[in-house]
Amino acid sequence: MTRTPKMRSDEVQVIRADDSCPIVPIVDGHGEARAVIWPGSGAQQRSLHRIVLGAGAATIRLQHPMEAAYYVVRGSGVVADDAGAAQDLREGSMIHVNDGSAYRIRAGGEGMEVIGGPCPADKTWYANLAKGA
Repeated sequence: MTRTPKMRSDEVQVIRADDSCPIVPIVDGHGEARAVIWPGSGAQQRSLHRIVLGAGAATIRLQHPMEAAYYVVRGSGVVADDAGAAQDLREGSMIHVNDGSAYRIRAGGEGMEVIGGPCPADKTWYANLAKGA
């Protein structure tokens, strides 16, 4: 895994959301999640992940001590809480998750791509990545 050097406060960096970003193991089924903006890229206050879900794939159950936000780039699906209450998602939808709330994002039949994550970063997502860094 290649690591981007820690950014100085007066720097700007452009990071491509591609295969060079490490995989975060939060997808159940066909798809993947990649850490784009995260502590390993120098971010201290936020995280952004590119999550691509194939038809019917979902994230694992997620829950953070901080809030999270996501944007649906393409496709459709649902976001559901532990009680099973699901809300429809489509291209252009925004998801806001309160701190401590459990949720899962599931793609519909055409798959879905979302960008986002917990803020600040949930460092438990990167526990196994740090070993390979």
